[in-house]
Amino acid sequence: MEAPMTPLRRKMIEELQIRHFASCTQKNYLSLVTRFARHYGRSPEQLGLKEVRAYLFYLVNEAKVSYNVLCGHVSALRFLYKVTLNRSWDLDRIPYPHREKHLPVAPTREEILRFLGCIRNLKHRAALMTCYAAGLRVSEVVHLKVSDIDSTQMILHVRQGKGRKDRIVPLSKTLLEFLRVYWKALQPRDWLFPGRSGRPLHIRALQHACLRARRKSGLKQKVTVHSLRHSFATHLLDHGTNLRTIQLLLGHSSLRSTAIYTHVSTKELLSVPSPLDPTDSPS
Repeated sequence: MEAPMTPLRRKMIEELQIRHFASCTQKNYLSLVTRFARHYGRSPEQLGLKEVRAYLFYLVNEAKVSYNVLCGHVSALRFLYKVTLNRSWDLDRIPYPHREKHLPVAPTREEILRFLGCIRNLKHRAALMTCYAAGLRVSEVVHLKVSDIDSTQMILHVRQGKGRKDRIVPLSKTLLEFLRVYWKALQPRDWLFPGRSGRPLHIRALQHACLRARRKSGLKQKVTVHSLRHSFATHLLDHGTNLRTIQLLLGHSSLRSTAIYTHVSTKELLSVPSPLDPTDSPS
């Protein structure tokens, strides 16, 4: 059930739009603030810092939400009270949770080819192959248009990726050949991977396709749409591509985000001899 358009909701929408927040972020913030208000059965205007902190405690200890969901609530509530309601709070009292750091999963090239080979749906296989071949986020691949494929210059245009940034990535010859097979079979006109009613393919369709392919392939490790992107970066690093180039290809705003792949790539690490082993040099 959609929340009623109260003056507070209208003001929050205006503030989000003025700051040019992505439409998906706007919807998410509004949904999370609505959940907060329903939890107490009162307008957020009538609630204070004490209730906000108690709600976050509830999310962690009773609802047991994930790290990402908790961060979403924190961001939404910070925006609500700092920007929309203009409360002069110390926002450190609404803290972001400390994140447990895990290295991203990066299947080998052979595992990915085996995984892709288990996808029978031509559209899903083409989309997931694009994620790996170009290192795209799932939101970026579903919003590709046919016109974004430039086979003359062998580049792929990514329009308005994360942070509303455009970028270009090299177009793999193998991917282009498969996309041509896909296009001849389904002949998409506008969106490269269309869904229903002329809209882009839904992200969940690719997530479900990943789950089915992983089960069918027999791979033990978890393979998601995002781990295809991780593999793209890791495999480039293994083949000597410098970190700055990988940063630009991934669309990372900071080299810090890309640097995690130096920990995932094991090629150089495994080449380092142990001091316990004998060496050829004289002592």
